[in-house]
Formats: sequence, structure tokens, C-alpha cells
Amino acid sequence: MSTPVLTAVAWPYANGPRHIGHVSGFGIPSDVFARYQRMAGNKVLMVSGTDEHGTPIQVQADKEGMTARELADKYNRQIVGDLHGLGLSYDLFTRTTTGNHYRVVQELFTALWRNGYVVAKTQLGAISPSTGRTLPDRYIEGTCPICGYDGARGDQCDNCGNQLDPADLRNPVSRINGEKPEFVETEHLFLDLPAFTESLGEWLSTRTHWRPNVLKFSQNLLDDLRPRAITRDLDWGVPVPLDGWREAPMKRFYVWFDAVIGYLSASVEWARRSGDDDAWREFWTSPDAKGYYFMGKDNIVFHSLIWPSLLLGQNGAGDKGGTPGAFGTLNLPTEVVSSEFLTMSGSKFSTSRGTVIYVHDFLEEFGADALRYFISVAGPENQDVDFTWDEFVRRTNYELANEWGNLVNRSISMAHKNVGAVPRPEAPQQADVDLKALSARAFDTVGEHLRRSRFRQAANEAMRVVTAANRYLSEQQPWQLKDDPARRDTVLHTALQVVSDANALLTPFLPHAAQQVHEALGGTGVWSAQPDVSEVDDLEEPGRSYPILTGEYAAEQARWEPVPIEVGRPLAKPRPIFGKLDPSLAETGPSWAPIRTADE
Repeated sequence: MSTPVLTAVAWPYANGPRHIGHVSGFGIPSDVFARYQRMAGNKVLMVSGTDEHGTPIQVQADKEGMTARELADKYNRQIVGDLHGLGLSYDLFTRTTTGNHYRVVQELFTALWRNGYVVAKTQLGAISPSTGRTLPDRYIEGTCPICGYDGARGDQCDNCGNQLDPADLRNPVSRINGEKPEFVETEHLFLDLPAFTESLGEWLSTRTHWRPNVLKFSQNLLDDLRPRAITRDLDWGVPVPLDGWREAPMKRFYVWFDAVIGYLSASVEWARRSGDDDAWREFWTSPDAKGYYFMGKDNIVFHSLIWPSLLLGQNGAGDKGGTPGAFGTLNLPTEVVSSEFLTMSGSKFSTSRGTVIYVHDFLEEFGADALRYFISVAGPENQDVDFTWDEFVRRTNYELANEWGNLVNRSISMAHKNVGAVPRPEAPQQADVDLKALSARAFDTVGEHLRRSRFRQAANEAMRVVTAANRYLSEQQPWQLKDDPARRDTVLHTALQVVSDANALLTPFLPHAAQQVHEALGGTGVWSAQPDVSEVDDLEEPGRSYPILTGEYAAEQARWEPVPIEVGRPLAKPRPIFGKLDPSLAETGPSWAPIRTADE
């Protein structure tokens, strides 16, 4: 039975091009998961977009001499291009500056307000003395008043995990220019987070299948929930739909508030563009639907506490009760799938510090699948991982080229040379039966890991099949069986069947290579569908257009099961699937991201 599966992917911020640290957390894991779910026969809605509001956009726009909208337009297109190149199979990748997004945010807010989960009060707001502009909480750093960590942000401390206000920090400074902010009283709207303590606690107690780091982190914060501001003094954001606030040009929703609602607004936009305005409900209100949220660990609190609070408040299901809003009763997340950080030389990838490898540069030289595989099998799934060119070269050369690529090449080459087509098996022996049984069982094993978002274990189990098939060929030596063509053909048929199986197992990780292997095996048509970039008009503002990622995935042939290969299907001489990298790359890095010595 098909299950509706919402794959909700964190929204990349549109203030610059994306680096590989970004996509290791939100992009590649979510796409591996979504591709598997489609292959398993489930209905998938994978949505996200660029996050485009807030002061950081204005700050970067000032640096580049353009307006905030111009900057958002520029980087939205760059990011769409990067994610398209990676083959991320979004049903809709959109943006937060659409008329549809504004409408959905305002409707959800109205439900929160009507149910009593939003309150107005004054607070001390941080202002830049040199510009007079509001400083967002995340752009203020100082010493945490709770644990003493020197590097806490104005919204939370990454060391102890507690919520903070900028005025709480000791020795606060602006990350933009290092100046000491001024604090002035200003009125804002606040989400009454303490009014969800009981309902959140009950819900979190049912999330026993979550990754332990995510669940424990979230439960530890329950006792310290405080009202959190959802508006800011700035003119770049979604307007507040309340009398007395509509008329205030410098009052807008805080970017964190409108960004998390993007999962819902993107789903609504997808439905409207599909021709069925209510199609989104299958993924949001059906009791059978499941919702998986993918992000880096610095976004856990927004997805495990704050977004569920917004949903509970909209549903009228917080501690104060209430009635459902315009969207009806919305499902809370099934799972929050958080990755740790991909680092470089022990530090977070950082454009400002020069420790950065941009996705565009990486794709241009190495293609998408090598990066997808590396992140899946050696990425920061459960702990921070340091990216090194040495490890990337090793994984590419020995696992992709030597193991997988070599298996594909020699199996198809021998069948092409000796038969010219998929040979017919004759009298299979125990070794043949055992190998095919191993590859068939792997669908259950690898599938279970993918359902649980254990991507490293899934990739390793898939590669176990590849290793077993290579060992089988070495032991059976079909090249020595010229005088026994029946046995030779049986061995080659077995090898080709396992290549076909392994290709299916590896498709979520290596969708581009999977299409090549499908064709090398004599297949035609689309095995693993790729996303398309389309230029569309804004649904609420005719004449304004922007690019989206979308795709036709339902017609792809990839299935999560062994499919018997067709005897007699013609085979051509295959081309290499993966080329080996120059070993010197491990010592030097590429020219655009060279390895730096300690004294550089």
C-alpha cells in the first residue's frame, strides 16, 4: 500500500552560493531518502526553496551594491543551478518571496493569534549604532550567561543549547562589523512557547525512533521554553496582518518564523501548480502520511520544538486549546533527521574564513555522484566529519572506480564479447544461487537502513553486494571457460543479474551513474529521473517570474526489488562509469580549493 511521504528539506539562505558543507546536511541525505521512497512505491512530496528574508540579506545586498530583492534573485538562481546539478529530485524547490508564501504565512499566523498563542510585549532590541538597522539575534555574539561559552549567538547557545536573548549575552558584539550593539525598547509579537510545554512533551515522548542526539537535545530544552519574538524592526519580510501592524512599514515577521512555514507554503504552491489545489492535503492532513524533515544540527530546535509548536497552535492543540485554522489539522513531523557538520581542517565550512568548497566548482570537476556517494558513506550523519581530499580520492578510486565501475565494466564487456547479448543461464550451481540470493536479500537490509535514514550503513550494505560479485567473478573465472560455454554463460548471466540488482540498490546514492548502468545493460527509457529547471510566473503577482526545480518522477523505471534481466537483450561495449582521480589530488587538492599547510 502506498504511503504519502512528505520530505521537507531545510531552506538554504539566499545570501551566497552553497558550499558542500551545506548540502551534506540538507540536500544529499534528503534526496537519497526521497529516491528510495519513490522506488519502494510510496507517494513522495519533496519540497523546499531559498530562504530570502531578514537582515543578513540586506547586509549582503549592501556589500554588493544592490537591493535585497536583487540579491535574493541572484542567489536564488545560483542555488537552483547547484541543486539541479546535484540531481536533487524536488517536486518543488521554490522561494519565500512569493505571493503564495506570504498568504500561507499570514493565514497560519492568524490561526495562532486567534487561538491565543501570540502575545504582544516590549523587549530590548539590538540596533547597529552606525547604521540604525536592527541586528538579528544570530548576528550578535558574546559569552553565554548560562554556561560561559564564548561564542554564543543572540538566539541560542550551541554549547549548552539554551534559548537566549541578545541582551542576555555578556560582552555582545555585532558579527557584521564588530561594534557593540545598542539596546532600545521596541514592541514585538511573541510566540508563547511556554504554552506548548505539556503538549510538546507528550508528543516528544512518542518520538522514540528519532536519532538519540536529536531527541535528547529537544527534551532537554522543554523546561526552559520562553516566549520568542516572531517580528522584527525591518522592512524586508512578510507583513503582519493585524490592525496597527499592517500600517507599520518597519514591522515584519522575523525570518525564522516565515521560513519554517515554507514547508507548508511550498506544498500548497506545488498543489496549485499541479492543477489540484487540495493535493497538498494528502501529505499534511492524512492520518497515514509521514513527514521527514532534513537539516543540519544547528537547526534542530526550529524543527523539533518551534515548528511543532506552530503546528500545534494552528491546530488548536497546544496547552491552551483552540480550534483548527484555515488549513485544518496538520500533521506534526514524523522524524527530524539532523546531520552533524561537515568540516574542513577541523573548522566549519566558512566563506568568510576561506575554508570553503563551492558546490558549483565541485560539480564542474568531479560531477554529482562522487560527492553524493562521499557524503552518504563518509559524511556527518552522526558526528562531525572532516572533509579531506585524501579520503575523497580514496573513496572515488577504490570504491566507485575499482569496485563498482570495474564490476559493471568487466561483466558487460565479457558478455558483449562472448555473446553480444545477455546470455541464457544453464544449470546454475550453488555459487550462482548463493550470490543471487545475497543480492536479493540486500533489498530488505538496505531498504530498512534507508527507511531509518541510516545512509552510511545502507551504502555499505549495497557495496557488500558489489564486493561479493567481484569475488564471485574472480573465483569463477568466466574468461577461462571458452571450452565450457554453458558454464561461462551461466556465470555471466549471474554477474549481470547482480549488476542489475546492485544498480537498483545504489540508485538513490548514484542516480546519474544508475542511468548509465541501466543503458549499458541494454535498458531504454528513464531509469532514474532527474529534476528540471522551469521558469514560472508568481501565482499572486502576474508578471514576476522565477526559476523552480520540479520533475516527472512517477514514470521512472527504478524499482526497489530484483528485476530479472532479459535474456537475449543486446549489449554494446560499455564505457567506464567512473574514472580514477589522479592520486596527487590527495596531496594538493584542486587549484580552486588547494590544501593549505598549517602555516598558510
